Amino acid sequence: MLNTLDQATHTPEFSKIKTHRFCVAPMLDWTDRHCRYFYRLLSKHAFLYSEMVTTGALIHGDRHRFLQFDRAEHPVALQLGGSNPHDLAVCASMAEDYGYAEVNLNVGCPSDRVQNGRFGACLMAEPDLVAECVDAMKNKVALPVTVKSRIGIDDQDSFEELVHFIGTVAAAGCSVFIIHARKAWLKGLSPKQNREVPPLDYERVYKIKQTFPHLEIILNGGITHFDQADEVLQKVDGVMVGREIYHNPYLLADVDAHFYDVVSERPRREAVVQALMPYIEKRLAEGVRLNSIVRHVLGLFHGEPHARSWRRHLSENGPKNGADLNVLCNALALTRG
Repeated sequence: MLNTLDQATHTPEFSKIKTHRFCVAPMLDWTDRHCRYFYRLLSKHAFLYSEMVTTGALIHGDRHRFLQFDRAEHPVALQLGGSNPHDLAVCASMAEDYGYAEVNLNVGCPSDRVQNGRFGACLMAEPDLVAECVDAMKNKVALPVTVKSRIGIDDQDSFEELVHFIGTVAAAGCSVFIIHARKAWLKGLSPKQNREVPPLDYERVYKIKQTFPHLEIILNGGITHFDQADEVLQKVDGVMVGREIYHNPYLLADVDAHFYDVVSERPRREAVVQALMPYIEKRLAEGVRLNSIVRHVLGLFHGEPHARSWRRHLSENGPKNGADLNVLCNALALTRG
């Protein structure tokens, strides 16, 4: 079993260094517990988020499957999808029982499935409801409750409307907002297109910070390198990076020194793989398939001479029945030429 935490045993050593200065975005089907464990081998201080979990999945499904995680992942937040204040409060309580560091409400996902469930980005049109949701969770748990949103949706994309949304939700007790600096078109664009087609508007996020200087504002969207992040951090409190980290995870190896002024030895790629092996061995013994874990490490050798051989070997052999640690060992041998 994983070392899931509960309130009785949870000792939040991470709280001393907890900060949203550098966050890894919640990414559906990507930032699961295996992915987060891998990321934590690269950075001890980057703030991690789960993939979005709906309230229905937790209340009516196998909550342990969705909520279990290893204590090594801390600091890690649970992102919830939902719009029913009571249900969100119940699920926030579950997150607290399991020992998460934060509960984050998704008000930014633009997919049709999410809209049909009345959560995600469509909730930006209902700031009073989002405020009710935040209030219900805040009254139920001692955990920080944060919100991840867009800068607007469809034709409701004026700065005044964004100010109204932030102000209304902040009044309910939310002090941390993660803002994807693109609007979302709820009709006509796919989720992928909504990550690329609407133009980035960092200035709008900067103006929100100026308007609400007492709030913690984290900017998400389009950040691909540290120099760019440094510029953004001159005007807001934190940055959130998603797909760039997933495709080139070794960027995380420099996060602690660059963003947290923590002096530590940069982990070598091969050492990271070796450190991951005991975790994989335990999960395989529990019945987890190898590919469920190694699919997250395909980009570890990005830019290195034998990166293609590493990716190919894992992609071709990881999904096979009975695949074990030998697959990873053989892929690692290929990186040595």
